[in-house]
Amino acid sequence: MERIARKALKELGVAAPALTVSRLATPSGAWRIEFDAGRAITVKCGPGSTPQWVREQIFEQFLSR
Repeated sequence: MERIARKALKELGVAAPALTVSRLATPSGAWRIEFDAGRAITVKCGPGSTPQWVREQIFEQFLSR
């Protein structure tokens, strides 16, 4: 998850992001990705989720802000 998030954020122009990736305590398989001193994205994934699916969620949430 961290590797995918770091690469996606780099593609979005976040240079050398300091990341904190943590799994949320929900049954939905959600992950919280914190970067740039307080900005955060929540990604849902589980068994069978592809890296592309995770990347798309990061892009959608980042660009919607």
